[in-house]
This record gives sequence, C-alpha cells and structure tokens, in this order.
Amino acid sequence: MRGPSALSLSRALTRRPHHLHHHHHRALFTTRGQRQQQLAALLTSSPLNTPKRTYSTHPPNAKLNLPTDYSTTPLLCHTTTTALTNPELPPETRNGTTKRMNLFQAVNDALATALAEDESVLIFGEDVAFGGVFRCTGKLAETYGADRVFNTPLTEQGIMGFAIGAAAEGMRPVAEIQFADYVYPAFDQLVNEAAKYRYRDGACGRSAGGLTVRMPCGGVGHGALYHSQSPESLFTHIPGLRVVMPRSPLQAKGLLLAAIRSNDPVVFMEPKILYRAAVEQVPAGSYELPLSKAEVLKKGDDVTVVSYGQPLYKCMAALEQAERDLGVGVELIDLRTIYPWDKETVLKSVRKTGRCVVVHEAMVNAGVGAEVAAVIQEDAETFVRLEAPVVRVAGWSIHTPLSYEQFNAPDVARIYDNIKKVLGF
Repeated sequence: MRGPSALSLSRALTRRPHHLHHHHHRALFTTRGQRQQQLAALLTSSPLNTPKRTYSTHPPNAKLNLPTDYSTTPLLCHTTTTALTNPELPPETRNGTTKRMNLFQAVNDALATALAEDESVLIFGEDVAFGGVFRCTGKLAETYGADRVFNTPLTEQGIMGFAIGAAAEGMRPVAEIQFADYVYPAFDQLVNEAAKYRYRDGACGRSAGGLTVRMPCGGVGHGALYHSQSPESLFTHIPGLRVVMPRSPLQAKGLLLAAIRSNDPVVFMEPKILYRAAVEQVPAGSYELPLSKAEVLKKGDDVTVVSYGQPLYKCMAALEQAERDLGVGVELIDLRTIYPWDKETVLKSVRKTGRCVVVHEAMVNAGVGAEVAAVIQEDAETFVRLEAPVVRVAGWSIHTPLSYEQFNAPDVARIYDNIKKVLGF
C-alpha cells in the first residue's frame, strides 16, 4: 500500500473528503437523534420515497445484472471429484487429495510450494513479509526465513531492477507489485530490461527468464482511479514477456507454479475481486498448468465467447440466459495466457460457430479484444466462416469512476445483448 500501513489506508478511506462544505462538516457531528431526523427528511423529500443505492449496486428488480453466485457457478470445482478429473493435471496429482481454498490461499500455496522445492526462489515486495495487503504471502517469511521472503522500500522501479538482476544471476525471484495500478514506475525496467535481456545478451546466455512479477488487478466496485486498473494490454505489446491471468484458485496455483518455473519473464495478474470470492477444491500436490494454452470451458455451436479473468463469470451467466431464451449453443473460452495467446484454439472454435464475442474488463481501445478480432479476420480460413463481425465487450475508454465503476466494466446485460446481436446479424 502507499503509506506506512494497511491500517493507515483504511483510516484514509474512511476519512471525510476535504472538499465538503462547512454545513456538511456540521452534519457529521450531530447526535444520533438528529441524524435520524435528517435521514427521515431526506427520504420523504425523495420523489420515490426510497433511499439511494450505495455506489452502482444492482437494482432490486434486476434480471440479468445480479451478483455472481460463486457457490454454484460451474466455472469453479465445488467437489474433489471435479477438481481431480481435470485432464491437464499430472497423474500423481489426479490420484491425490484436494483442499478447499480461495484464490489468495491458492496463490499462497503455490508460493509455499515453490519456496519448498527450489532454493533459488525469492519473494519480495512492499509489506510481503507481513503477509501482504491481500494476505497472499502470509506466514511465508516465518516458514522460509527473512533472507528469502522480505519487504522492500516503496519503489516499484527498485523492486523490478533488483528482481531482474537476481534473475540474471540464476535466481527465480517472485516480485510483487502491490497493485497493478502502481506498476508504471517499473514499466521501463520490465520493457527495456527484463523483456530484452536474453536478446541483448545473445550467445553469452544470460537472461531474466526466472523472473515472475505478481500484481493484483481489476475492479472491486469502489477502487476508483488508483486501485481498479487492468493494464494487461500494455504488456501484451512486448515480445519477451508472458502475460497470464487466472480465473480461479485451481488455475491460479497451477499457472503460478508454471510461471515461476518457466524460463521466460512472466507478468502474473491476479483479479483481486476473486481473492476471497472464488472458492473451490484445489489439488494439494505440486502441479503446473500449461502456459499459452487456452481452455474451452463450455462447448457450443452457434457463438464463441472469448474472455479471461473475472469477466468469465459474467460471460457464463449471460450465455446461460441466452441459451434459455434463444435456443442456441454458446462456446466459452478462457485464454488464461493473454500473451503469447493460444490462437489455434480460438480460430478452431470460430471456424465452427462463425460468430465471436470478446469480453474483457480493460479499456476497449487497443485491448486484447482488438488483437483477437484482428487475428480472426486475418486468418483466411476463419474469415470466410464469419457470419457476423467480431464484437468486443469491454471497459469504456475512460478513467475508472468511483461512483459508477460497475457501469464501466462489462456486465451480464451487455454481454447478453451482444450475443443476441451477433446471432441476429
């Protein structure tokens, strides 16, 4: 966090804004009875005689834009059987046991596994030794020592420069950027040093391939300008980097272990809204899931929906409703690695369905959706099968507003409408 502690941030977030007028200040110091009278007056003065909703929560009569029910979604493995039947798991893992975890616990489990299995793994970042803001590194410093899990000063460029140097000397550093919104001071180090190191060193053989950079990303409903950004497309423009975003705890553990063991620098982006919300059975053993390999989550013949990260849950809700209403079959694909991404899986699906909707939370301009759409229309075999233009459903080209954050990210209704749109073209 920016500042000395998470507690200070909590206090700052609850502190009244400095721009309030004097009469607003006085209102904050009234008695309980006076506050009740003020509330009653506010309610009776409202044309509808109803209180205003906090932020941009769903209205009580919503039919599509309902909160995601993570306890029932088919995108999560709610039983041990469903978790262990994943064909991508190695045989020894499929014959093992599972443990119920949320996403931050799965990240912690992956980090602990990496530390235990490989002495060259280091973990560092702001407040990492204390467990981190989201508790992803809890108890790792106590278990594996302060020389392998440690705090850094509040300097993203310093964190990244140190990590690149450690990777170049044969270590496998896992550097944490506390929020993806804070990565920009480290952008030069990632783009001009980490990504280019192997090419620049040539036959000398050194690289920053052991580097993994973790960062929480995406909106939570009230993060506003500096705690809600999704900057993944900035890194997908850079050869030499892998960019990964998991959708669930099981995926997060396997993909993070693969990233740490990979010989390429990996930007590992974790949707922070899923840290506690997404809970499923996760294999207890050590396992990897393939990088740069998409996963078909649901088969369908009429429309292909491509997404990654948290929007997949909204896509699932939208396509389930579309299938009930329209009598169609929708195929859902999770890219997982968004650079270099699995073109063949997507192209094969679109050749079958003839229609494609790409969904992501990041801004629509120059985003992952634009790249997917371009690749589809550039492939002659796929282009001739298109029955409708490729559609992008993404964040608007604006800064994330505090009170209207939910209206910026794609919601179920927008995805549903665009599925209907490509079917009716």
